[in-house]
Amino acid sequence: MKVMNNKKTIFSISTAQILLTLLAVLFLYSCSVDRFIPEDKFLYTKETVILTPDSVVNDIADIELDLKAALRPEPISSVLGGYPGLYFHYKANREKPGFINKFLNKKMGQEPLYDTDIETYEMEQILLNRLENKGFFYSVANSKIVRDTANKEAEAIYNLCLSKPYRLKTFQLDNDTLPVYGKIKNSFSETLIKPDMRFSLNAMKAERERIDTYLKAEGYYNFNSGFLIFETDTNQYKNKKFDLFLRLKKDVPKKSIVPYKIAKVNIYPNNRVDLDSTALDTIRFAEKDFIQDEVYFKPKRLDPFVLIEEGDFYSPSTSKATGRRLGSIGAYKFVNIRYDELENNDEDSLGQLSANIFLSPLNKRAVRAEVKAVTKSNGFSGPGLGLTFINRNLFKGGETLNISLDGAYEIQAGGSGNNQGSSSIQLGVSGELIFPRMLFPIEISKNYFKYDIPKTRMQLGVSYLNRTQYFTLGSVEAKFGYVWQANKYVTHEINPVSINYVSLANTTAAFDEILAANPFLQTSFDQQFISGLTYSFIYNGMVDTGKKHQIYFNGNFETAGNSLSLIAGGDKPQTIFGLEYAQFARIDGDIRYHFNFAEKQTIAARLFAGIGIPYGNSDVVPYTKQYFAGGPYSVRAFRTRSLGPGTYQPDDSQTYSYYDQTGNLRLEANLEYRFPLISLLQGAFFVDAGNVWNTTDNEALDGDTFGSDFMNQLGIGGGFGMRVDIQNFVIRLDLGAPFHDPSLAEGERWSWDFENPILNFAIGYPF
Repeated sequence: MKVMNNKKTIFSISTAQILLTLLAVLFLYSCSVDRFIPEDKFLYTKETVILTPDSVVNDIADIELDLKAALRPEPISSVLGGYPGLYFHYKANREKPGFINKFLNKKMGQEPLYDTDIETYEMEQILLNRLENKGFFYSVANSKIVRDTANKEAEAIYNLCLSKPYRLKTFQLDNDTLPVYGKIKNSFSETLIKPDMRFSLNAMKAERERIDTYLKAEGYYNFNSGFLIFETDTNQYKNKKFDLFLRLKKDVPKKSIVPYKIAKVNIYPNNRVDLDSTALDTIRFAEKDFIQDEVYFKPKRLDPFVLIEEGDFYSPSTSKATGRRLGSIGAYKFVNIRYDELENNDEDSLGQLSANIFLSPLNKRAVRAEVKAVTKSNGFSGPGLGLTFINRNLFKGGETLNISLDGAYEIQAGGSGNNQGSSSIQLGVSGELIFPRMLFPIEISKNYFKYDIPKTRMQLGVSYLNRTQYFTLGSVEAKFGYVWQANKYVTHEINPVSINYVSLANTTAAFDEILAANPFLQTSFDQQFISGLTYSFIYNGMVDTGKKHQIYFNGNFETAGNSLSLIAGGDKPQTIFGLEYAQFARIDGDIRYHFNFAEKQTIAARLFAGIGIPYGNSDVVPYTKQYFAGGPYSVRAFRTRSLGPGTYQPDDSQTYSYYDQTGNLRLEANLEYRFPLISLLQGAFFVDAGNVWNTTDNEALDGDTFGSDFMNQLGIGGGFGMRVDIQNFVIRLDLGAPFHDPSLAEGERWSWDFENPILNFAIGYPF
C-alpha cells in the first residue's frame, strides 16, 4: 500500500486546477465574439476554391493551393475554435475599455473582417491571371458569398472552369556569335523547360535564374537574369501548342557578357574602423596579400580557410564557401568579401577583379553567463547556470580557450511515494581548447573537406554530483577529438581518446543498504575507470525553419576498454594503474519529426532507442553510462529516474527507496501538439511512453529484464504544458499524469492517476 503525501497532492491538484481554469476562461471569452458582430454583418471565416478542368490535370491539388494563397484578405483564423484576438479588439473599442483590455488588444488584438470587406470580382481577376501564368488561358470564373446566419459567419466560394492548357512544342536559343550564347547553350542539358510541358511563367523565371547561376559560376560577374527574355509563338499550331524562344535583350552592357578572373586577393585579418590603411603592413603568402598593422592572425593559419585564388574565375559558390569557413573559426564577428573591378580595355574579352576580404574580430576576451538545459541519455538532466571565460585567437591561429563553471539543480514536485521532493545538485569546472584545424600527423589538403575544416577539440573537466539522501559522485573527464560539418545539415564528432574516472563517496546508510542488497548495482559503481572512443552523427533538418516537414537525427556510438585490455594482465577483473577498467559498447539513436501544419502550430514526435552491452572485463555497464527514464526530458508523468527498470517497483517499506532506477536498454516515444495561446505564451498537449530494462537479469530487481512482453511494460502518461518563448529562449512548465504504470500488478497498470500529477520545470523544449 502506497503512503500518500497530502501536501504534495494538494499542491499538484491546485496547480492543475489553476492551469485548467485559465484555459477555460480564455477560450470561454474567446468563443463569445458573436455578440459583438453588427446585426447586418457576418464574420469572414472561410474561403473555398473549386476547380473544374476541361482536360486531365495531374497537379490539380497544387494549383488549388497556389490559387488560395493569392486570395486577399485572408479569413479570420481561430485558435482551438475561438477568436481571442477579435475578443480583445472588441473589448478595447467599447466605452471605458480599461487598461488591461487596451494592453491585450495592443499585444494580440485582431481587426474584424466582414463579408462586406470581400471584393469577389477583383479576386476572380487575380485567380484568372494566376491561371494564365500556368497556361490556362480563356478560363472562366464566378464567385458567391455564403452566409451562416446561426453562427454569424460567411464563406467566399470561387468556382473556376479551367480551359485546356497550352503546351510546349519546341524550345530554342537564338543564334548569335557572342561567346556567352555558347555558354548558355552548354547549360541546356540542365534546362527546366521540357517538351510538352504546360506553359508556366514560374518555370520561365526559374530557368532564367538557373542560367544566371550557371553563368555566375563560369565567371560572369556582372550578368543578371533580367538580361534574358522569353518570346512565344502560337501561330504555327491550332491545337494549343507553342514554340518558346530565348535571347538576350538589346543593348545589354558589354561587361555583363564577359567572364572575370581574380587578379588580386587582399585579406585584412584585423579590420577595424579606427585603423589607417596606409599604415598597414603587407605580408605576401600563398599568392595572397595579408594586410594588418601587426600579426593578429598568422597568414599560414588563415590561408586554408580562403578558397579564392589568384588566376581563378570569379565563383559565387567559392566566395560563399570562403565566407562560411572564415565565419566558422569563431574569432570573427563579421566576414565581408568585396569584389572591385580593375581597369580594363573595353576590347578585352576578359574582366579582372580584386577580391578584398575584411575580417572584423570579436573581443579577444569575454565572460558569458547563461541559463541552459542539460539533458543526456545517460546522465543528469535539468536547468542549470553556467559562467564561461573565453579567450579567442589565443596563439594567433584562431584557437579558442573556454573555461567554464557550471551548476545545475533538479527537483520535481508532485506524484506519490517516499521520495517526493528528492533533488540533485551538480557542480563542475571544465576547460576546452579548440583549434580551428585538424591536428593530425599527416598534413591534409585544405580542399579535402569541401564544406568545413574540422576542428580539433581538447577537453578536461572535473564534476561533482550530489544525490540527496544517497551519495556524492566525483568525476574527472578528458577528451581529444574532432568535430566538423559535412554540409548544411550533417555534423560529425569523433573522440578517439575519451577517458573518464569516477569516484563514489559520502554514501548514506540507506544507500549502503541498497548496494548490499543489490550486487548488480554495486558492480556498476566498482569499475571507475573508462577509456575508449566515442562517435556522434547529427542530421539537423530543423535549420530549415520555414519547412512544413522537419527531421532531426542524432546517432551515438561508444566503445571502451579495448586498448586497455592489450596492456592489462592478470585474472578478471583486470586493472590499470590499480583501477578496474570498464569494457562495453553502447549505441543509441534519437530521431525527431516536426509537422508544422499551420502558423505556430506543430505536431512534434520523437523516438529514442539505446543499448549498452558489457563484455570482457565488465559484467555490468558502468553506472554513469546507463540509461534512465522519467523526468522533464523523458516520460514527464514520472519523476526523474523513477521509471523501471521493466516492471520493478521499489519497496516502500524502506526508509528510502532508491529512485535512480537505471538500465542498459532504453526505448522511448513522445508525441506533442504545440499551439499558441497569447503573445509569447504557448501551450502543448503531450503523450509520452517509455522505459528502461536490463538485458541481464538483476536478481535484486524483480521484473527488470527485457523480453517479448516489453510493450506491456511501458510507462505511459500525458498532460498539458505551457511555455514562454522569448527569441528561442524557452521556459517550460509541463503537468503530466500517468496513464499506465508498469510497476503495478498486471490488470491494475492502467491507473489514470490524475490525483497525483507531476509538475516539471525545465529550460528549452523537450525535443
